[in-house]
Amino acid sequence: MESVEGAARTLPSIGRLSRGPPFGRAQGRFGLSPSGRLLPPAPRSQENVDPQQTAFLLRKQWTLYSVTPLYRFSGARLRDYGRLLGAFIAAEKQKGLAVEVGVELDIKVAVSSLPDLRGSDQDQAAVLVQLSSRSSASRKNSEEKLLWSGWFCCVSGDDLSERVPEDFTCLPLFLANGAESYTSIVGSWFQKTFDCCFRRLAISPLNLSWMAAMWTGCKVDKTASALELVFSVPSLPQPLDILYAIHPEDAKDLWDTVQKTPGEITQEEVDVFMDCLYSHFHRHFKIRLSATKLVKVSTAIASAHCDGFIKFLQSQYLTGVLMLLTELAISQIQ
Repeated sequence: MESVEGAARTLPSIGRLSRGPPFGRAQGRFGLSPSGRLLPPAPRSQENVDPQQTAFLLRKQWTLYSVTPLYRFSGARLRDYGRLLGAFIAAEKQKGLAVEVGVELDIKVAVSSLPDLRGSDQDQAAVLVQLSSRSSASRKNSEEKLLWSGWFCCVSGDDLSERVPEDFTCLPLFLANGAESYTSIVGSWFQKTFDCCFRRLAISPLNLSWMAAMWTGCKVDKTASALELVFSVPSLPQPLDILYAIHPEDAKDLWDTVQKTPGEITQEEVDVFMDCLYSHFHRHFKIRLSATKLVKVSTAIASAHCDGFIKFLQSQYLTGVLMLLTELAISQIQ
């Protein structure tokens, strides 16, 4: 099978590059108990964002991964990459038998660019990978069915971009929607072709509490959804979760009393916000949520699960949420 020039090399070990220096944990503001940061902004220019290009990203559950920088990746060769990835998938389906590049396959691969999904001009444009299929009978006349989607992005990842060698491209956040088998095959091809490494990206209870506070402070045009917090109770014979729902106006009023500087947020403010919610819950139900584990946060902006799942609900804050996830992904790269 045809290969990308200069990209055939051994698979790197988890957490480091096989070429160039290993990357230390990024000194980001979000993944490491930050003392303070700015609230997530809306896109740089909402008027320049094509809603049709990003609408399919909303209201789907995406699985999160961190990705080390890609070696000799070129945004000008996306069509070639789609062709090669399609041949690789076909070969995998045939248990390793070679497939001629360019022939029509049961699974169609499309690799394209999403230039609006970045935080600054220094960020690499997001890269979308889509797998679709057509029925084997009369494939030319049948409609394509989307099987799987995945995309790489980097939103305000300047810290990492400035530290990598010239031959590397920084797209540290990868999101997938679809069967895990396709995620594994696509990830395997990217790892072998661009000498990168994928790792599932979990979200700690600390980071979930930051998301709850930050997203509560964001304004939405439509009727806001309730702030929902899901807690897991440890050390029980059977799993037990507690759902804590707060009316959006009550949550916003509480946040407004806690926040000292508009547009900014500190660890102290997050702690006070969560402690107030815990105290209110204990006063009514005599249950100390501080003894449980926060596993999921849902707001009008987005919902996030500790196992590394995200669902975007508001297009105007899409890049703001991606900025937080990019920081988490960078903090995991070593």
